[in-house]
Amino acid sequence: MLNHGEHPRRIASTGRGQGSLLAGLLVFLALAGAPLLGLAQDAPGQTAGVAYRDIPAVGSRNIVWVIAQLHLLLAGFVLGVPIFAWICEIVGWKTGEKRYDKLAKEFTKLLTSSYATTALFGGILLFMLIGFYPKLMAYLGDIFFPSFVVYCILFLLETATLYLYWYGWDAMQEGSKKTLHLFLGFLLNVFAFFIMIVPNSWATFQASPVVIAEGSDLARAWAATWNPTWWPVNIHRLIANVVLGGYICGAYAGIRYLSAKTAEEREHYDWMGYVGNFIGVFGLLPLPFAGYWLMREIYQYNQQMGITLMGGFLSWLFILQAMLIGVLFLGSNYYFWMGITHRIPGSEVKYRRPIMAMLVILLLCLGVWMTPHSLVASLEEARKMGGTHHPLLGVFGVMSAKMTVANLMILVTFMSFIMYWRAGKEETAGWAKVAKSIMGGVLGVAAIVVIVLGVWGYFVPAIVRINYFSVAQVLIVLFVMLTITPLTALLLRSAKTTTEMVWGRMPPRAGYALVLNAVMVILLMTLMGYARSSSRVHWHIYGVMRDSSQYAYSPALGYAAALMSLNTFLFCMLVAFIFWVATMGEKAKAGGGGGKG
Repeated sequence: MLNHGEHPRRIASTGRGQGSLLAGLLVFLALAGAPLLGLAQDAPGQTAGVAYRDIPAVGSRNIVWVIAQLHLLLAGFVLGVPIFAWICEIVGWKTGEKRYDKLAKEFTKLLTSSYATTALFGGILLFMLIGFYPKLMAYLGDIFFPSFVVYCILFLLETATLYLYWYGWDAMQEGSKKTLHLFLGFLLNVFAFFIMIVPNSWATFQASPVVIAEGSDLARAWAATWNPTWWPVNIHRLIANVVLGGYICGAYAGIRYLSAKTAEEREHYDWMGYVGNFIGVFGLLPLPFAGYWLMREIYQYNQQMGITLMGGFLSWLFILQAMLIGVLFLGSNYYFWMGITHRIPGSEVKYRRPIMAMLVILLLCLGVWMTPHSLVASLEEARKMGGTHHPLLGVFGVMSAKMTVANLMILVTFMSFIMYWRAGKEETAGWAKVAKSIMGGVLGVAAIVVIVLGVWGYFVPAIVRINYFSVAQVLIVLFVMLTITPLTALLLRSAKTTTEMVWGRMPPRAGYALVLNAVMVILLMTLMGYARSSSRVHWHIYGVMRDSSQYAYSPALGYAAALMSLNTFLFCMLVAFIFWVATMGEKAKAGGGGGKG
């Protein structure tokens, strides 16, 4: 492994008759859309002579920033949608309900509309990186050449599978053909997963490089791939892609619901919005745990990088993160609560008090989570307060408090879903009372233990709090989910429906809430992308290759916030355009049908 600050060594020349193959690989990656990194060599054995290029006034880093962020957001959507489209198709196949199959097909239509655009931005990104950072790309190409070949093969396989899956949908709906179609959906997700984790190795290598100078090309590429943050980022991005895909599909359904002309359309898109919100919440609940694991690995790899993220100038990003996640939790719960009070007649009075209690808990937790560690803006203020921390609010600015309230918000959101799941049903099983008492006891004890561990965390060393108390809080919350979910499912198997769910009655603000959730997720992903990149400070490859360009500094938070907002706006406009194109065929058919009538 290279030590931090060691001068980068050239790792074995690739000039062994690979010139034509490299040229072909570059062209293919550009057309196919390699997500982050590529290869740049003038000829076998020669390194590009220019280290950096720039565009005056605009700036090379700004261009790469915008193109990379748009590509990664599109890629997250394209890789997340196949997961729940395939699951919806399985549910429709098992239950015989056609609406699930229709929903899966509509999800896949959105996927096919976004696929080419994702590849287009990937190609643009690759050309920009090669043009602006040729020596960096040549260095990375030397290390990761075998994975480029693997990526090309995976991309070809996924493209072929997607075409078969989409265009064979109507032809593969009976008997063994349906099984084949489901198998194609499974393969599509397998290829998508590997297409995600291969480029992740290129990006995580820049933050936590592991390089060996001996061995074959394959051995060196594998050593660089299996770096300390590779799997934490893989899991974190997999879950985040599901969240992004779910909320964007929910926003699509919300917009279609607001513009629906018939009762049938309103019912369908109301139900689709519910499914999208459910998928988003399903991924949102474990997402903080994956983020916590990633931060632990960063601290273990390099403590200074962890301090830069959590205790340096980037620490204010996590206050913004808390606000965005808090709004996301509130929006998701609000949509569930509206579903209870509008889709289930007679539930308004019954669930009013529990909903109010959960709202108060969420707001209190959000207030603690977004409290900064330091509120000082000047030395005069510090003298007045007797230090850098507020005498009262400073207690809530440390990680022990924030981990506690984050786990409590997850528990409240989980219980909102359970309450929605059980609404309008009466448990008839003989052991129903015992089961409900057990679930209530598990939830109450878990909440108390999480709070006790959070308070106890103030009186123990940081290493104990991080390695034991925080892990224990996470395991307790996971235990609650894994206990209450199957018990609720067993109870509802024999439950009697007292009130039928009525779709298409949600007020317009439900559609606005779905759109808000999608925007919050996009902002959140742009923010965390900036945080991970800026944690490398003045290194292209942390501790290995120093950034010697004019952009060898981390952008100020205000400047970064402007770029993040711009990326969010551009992505929303891009997605709106893609969805508009995807619905043009439906409008044409509806218009044609109306003309014939």
